[in-house]
Amino acid sequence: MGKCRNYFVKVPWEICIIGKCSKFFPGQYQWILFIRVTNKNDKVDLMELKAYFNIILKRLWILIVIPLISGGVSAFVSFFILDKVYESNTTLYVINKKADPTQFMAYNDLYAGQMLVKDYRELIKSRSVTTEVIDKLDLKDLTPKELAEQISVNSKNETRIIEINVQDTDAARARDIADEVGEVFIAKAVELMKVENVSIVDKGQVPADPVKPKPLINTAIALFAGILAALGIIFLIR
Repeated sequence: MGKCRNYFVKVPWEICIIGKCSKFFPGQYQWILFIRVTNKNDKVDLMELKAYFNIILKRLWILIVIPLISGGVSAFVSFFILDKVYESNTTLYVINKKADPTQFMAYNDLYAGQMLVKDYRELIKSRSVTTEVIDKLDLKDLTPKELAEQISVNSKNETRIIEINVQDTDAARARDIADEVGEVFIAKAVELMKVENVSIVDKGQVPADPVKPKPLINTAIALFAGILAALGIIFLIR
């Protein structure tokens, strides 16, 4: 059997290769590859990281308790304290009065653009519309301003279809408000904006599930915030 000697070969980037005599195959080499850190700055950084890690380990209970408390409080508030909010929507199809056929496409693009959506939004959320809706539905617990804050208006993929969204703590009332806002808007749009025809595409439906709060998301955010707060406390009192 041949004999072999141990070899140590140093290559760039502080990567070291060690050749040792194999215990299982006499006369053959067993090569070991490893990375050796010799830079003083790297050693200092490694020591600092180890020190930080030890600090965290000594007060690990803080890193566990605070996120659990913050996450638990958030979950409790989301599930049992915050009111569930439901959303219903009505969609309308709006056609301009006396549109020039030769300029139909150009004007239609403008009509479906953001500027006209803003016009619709302002009209739908105006005091005259919200006051009339409140009177018709006998919403005594709402002011025109409060009702306007529950309403949002969007265009559907830059078409002449607009969507009226209403949020409320009562699912059935959210549907009723959305439908009534659509009806009142139709009358006001014909009268004030000189549109030829406004048709209801979809009426509102009673939503089955609330759109907010979102307990899982709220809890996850609270847990993350708790972890950050715990780390800050740990390093402040070290």
